[in-house]
Amino acid sequence: MCAFIEEHRGEHGVEPICRVLQIAPSTYYARRARQPSDRALRDAELAGRIRALHRENYGVYGARKVHAALRREGVAVARCTVERLMRAEGLRGISRAKGPRTTRPAPEAARPEDLVEGRFTAEAPNRLWVADITYVRTFAGWVYAAFVMDVFSRRIVGWQVATSLYTELALDALQMGIWVRTRDGADLAGLVHHSDRGVQYRAIRYTERLAEAEAVASVGSRGDSYDNAMAEALNSLFKAELVRNRGPWRDINHLEVAVAEWVDWYNHRRLHGELGYVPPAEHESAHARSTTEREFTKTN
Repeated sequence: MCAFIEEHRGEHGVEPICRVLQIAPSTYYARRARQPSDRALRDAELAGRIRALHRENYGVYGARKVHAALRREGVAVARCTVERLMRAEGLRGISRAKGPRTTRPAPEAARPEDLVEGRFTAEAPNRLWVADITYVRTFAGWVYAAFVMDVFSRRIVGWQVATSLYTELALDALQMGIWVRTRDGADLAGLVHHSDRGVQYRAIRYTERLAEAEAVASVGSRGDSYDNAMAEALNSLFKAELVRNRGPWRDINHLEVAVAEWVDWYNHRRLHGELGYVPPAEHESAHARSTTEREFTKTN
């Protein structure tokens, strides 16, 4: 009631409103003069930081990741408090939805084996990559996006967008991944590259490029989404966090700039629950430090 009086006091006056509501004006004035509680002050401070975190991360974080982000900043707060304040602020995480597949199966003849068989795990970077293609509607027509992701860290190592589904789309994403990793000194010999049965990944130039890097091709055997579940999950995140969240899109140029920014955020700042709520680049750095320390211990 005090909030109602505060809102309408300029129009009707305090005493008339109090008479109608049958409360004493002194009650309103006493409530108004009361200092905010420590909890109210704390809530206001937290709510401001929560709004900023939500905004800085594409507006996609739910309470779980906002809570993890606050803890990384050294803010001691219960997750239930974050949930309560996000409800009060009208903030929520993004939801994902599945879409149709975009790759056309290649003929079964000479198809590579399925070396993954649904086990999307890796003990180190550059042991297992997954690749897939998805689509985006723009005002100028369809645009297709290809991604290559390292399973160990969930890091996107290569990507490309194009207005067609020709082999160059997938090949350019692969080329980026190979260049990024070899630039950093990685040896890709023995890397398993897993994809669905799309013709883009079975093309001669694509398989030749894998062979040049001494990587091994693996292709899903059943032809359903479970065959390439981790790549499908990445596409789902991409559609939810960027495409639907920040659209509509004018054309490929508009989308390409946004994809570059999203990939940078995804790799270096987005918290991943599967990685213990750290970004992929940080996860890889921690693994590299741990490996170096173990090797140093063995040699000393």
